[in-house]
Amino acid sequence: MINSKEELKFYLEADKFALGRKGKPWFFGDEVWKYQILLRKCEFYSKRRGFLKVLYLFFKYKRLRLGVKLGFDIPEGVFGAGLRINHFGNITVNGKCKIGRWCDIHQGVNIGASNPEKREEDKNYTPIIGDNVWIGPGAKIFGDIRIGSGVQIGANAVVNKSFQGNVTIGGIPASVIINKGTLSVDVLANSKNSKEFFKKFPKYQKFQ
Repeated sequence: MINSKEELKFYLEADKFALGRKGKPWFFGDEVWKYQILLRKCEFYSKRRGFLKVLYLFFKYKRLRLGVKLGFDIPEGVFGAGLRINHFGNITVNGKCKIGRWCDIHQGVNIGASNPEKREEDKNYTPIIGDNVWIGPGAKIFGDIRIGSGVQIGANAVVNKSFQGNVTIGGIPASVIINKGTLSVDVLANSKNSKEFFKKFPKYQKFQ
């Protein structure tokens, strides 16, 4: 969750940078950006009390309505700063997942829990995904697995096991295609872009 107003500003600025936007959202259009703004405000106001709690309920209502329109089922507190949702259309994420900063995600993605024969109380059976990860259209990622930072996940991949960082994976079930990750391609998830953000906004370097 976002714990301070300064951190909220950092998340909003990082998301704006990731989306390649300038200024403020247009009255018509920019629905994905508007959704991400509402998501971050919900993450900040969710722990407030009194009148600020009313603001949380207001932002949550607007986010859920817009989410239905866009096809997004994304809980609060899952994605780190610098999120880039590339298109509207069917993105579903389990609320127990943890996904790092500078995630570059496309439409048709499902990130959720596996269904073991017998559940253990100390496991949540959902993925933990590192920073600077690119997730291609239609990818399915599920289970008690770990995906390292700098990974590319190919379109329509079915990922049900852990992978180290800085590789490209794809297929059903997913396997390593090449031992190069997002640092080798020109996408938002390339760590060069996140470093560029902190150069452009040095006041947020404390969050680096």
